[in-house]
Amino acid sequence: MPEKSVVFGTNEKWRINRNIFVLGFAFMIHFTAFHGAANLQSSVNTDAGAGAFTLAAIYFSLILSNILLPAIVIKWLGCKWTMAWSFITYMPFIAAQFYPKLYTLVPAGMMVGFGGGPLWCAKCTYLSVVAEPYAKLSGVPADILVVRFFGLFFMFYQMAQIWGNLISSSILKSSLGEDTVSLNETWTTLIGDVTNSTVRPPALNLGSCGVNFCSGSTSEENTNLVPPSETKIHVIAGVYLACMAAAMLLVIVGVDSLTRYTSGRKISNEGKSGVRLLAVTLRQLRHKYQLLLLPVIGYIGAEQAFMAADFTQAFVGCAYGISNIGYVMIAFGVFNALAAPLAGGMVKLTGRYPVMVTALILNLCLLSALLRWRPDPDQWFVFYLLASVWGAADAVWLVQVNALSGILFPGNEEAAYSNFRLWESTGSVLSYATAPYLCVRTRLYILLGLLIFGFSGYTTIELMEYRVKKAHHRERNFDLVGKSDS
Repeated sequence: MPEKSVVFGTNEKWRINRNIFVLGFAFMIHFTAFHGAANLQSSVNTDAGAGAFTLAAIYFSLILSNILLPAIVIKWLGCKWTMAWSFITYMPFIAAQFYPKLYTLVPAGMMVGFGGGPLWCAKCTYLSVVAEPYAKLSGVPADILVVRFFGLFFMFYQMAQIWGNLISSSILKSSLGEDTVSLNETWTTLIGDVTNSTVRPPALNLGSCGVNFCSGSTSEENTNLVPPSETKIHVIAGVYLACMAAAMLLVIVGVDSLTRYTSGRKISNEGKSGVRLLAVTLRQLRHKYQLLLLPVIGYIGAEQAFMAADFTQAFVGCAYGISNIGYVMIAFGVFNALAAPLAGGMVKLTGRYPVMVTALILNLCLLSALLRWRPDPDQWFVFYLLASVWGAADAVWLVQVNALSGILFPGNEEAAYSNFRLWESTGSVLSYATAPYLCVRTRLYILLGLLIFGFSGYTTIELMEYRVKKAHHRERNFDLVGKSDS
């Protein structure tokens, strides 16, 4: 067939670039809604721990989804329609904010997780496949183009944290749904104002914020934790639903089907799914390196969950106001986005271990500060500083441990990354699920112990690798000496 050989016009490179731009923009709009809503869950939906349990449900179903669904769904629908379908599975989570009860939020959260596995797998597949025809047209190696395309995509994706939080905080700061302004609301507004946060209402109980926060017992004593009006929540949910619908339409209308770029290309359906992938993932645990990596992978999931659930509620919401959570999380998102490429550049100059030690020191300082600092709205800058440091450290852990998973297990990357997703999600699930039952002080000590334990395992790997390379170097020198003697 003539279509076996792909024949493209002179504007095909532009068309591929357009597909990547539209895809990145669609993900940015979609996750603007999801991240914005997720960051508010533990502070807004506090009845029976509904917000925390919903986040736990998302990550629990994501574990199952990553193992069971991607290969099957992509085979049925193709990459483009898998992404469009997956966007739809996120919408019930936003719609549930109109009636936020445990029995509406948790099932909606499960749907998010089930859609998330196929969504991210389809995205990775699409970007990898379109790099091949682009390489033929441009003469640039496909592996270089894949890195470039992923970088372009994540440039858009990382901005979702900024826009989603900006939307939520702007609406929460407004006077929507407020017929009369009470004294407490006036004080809360003054506290939330970054430029005029030098006073506090006399009734505000700051002693129960931060490290002393215990879910379920503090919200009744603190006016900052009074949920915003239903009107504001409904407006936020409406805006977010519109964002998700727009993202879905962008993919349907603006992204070409992958079949355009797979003509003549042998499609492999050998991707492991279901029980087979689970078996390969668990068999990988026989490798000592994989076992040593598990604690630090679990820490990554736990610290991300602590940031999204505990820091936003116990520190920011409790002392600084729910309406300021989005603004503080913008600082987290910006530094998270900036630190990822910066850390990659530093690894080239200094090696991996010094960069990881820097992340360790940042996290140790951060956790120590959270244990000692008593949140105060007068010290508004500290909230942003802590979030910024957290974002920078999180980027280092995420990027470097992800990369290490691929470096240590050449030929077994699928099992290594499956383990990363599995244990990172497990750390998040356990952290979210225990949030309503453990006070923040206890959770910080658990994080601190997991950090030290995880870094010890990582350091052991580096030592073992150093000894292997040293032994190999000695063996090579011995061989060279032997050859010269003969």
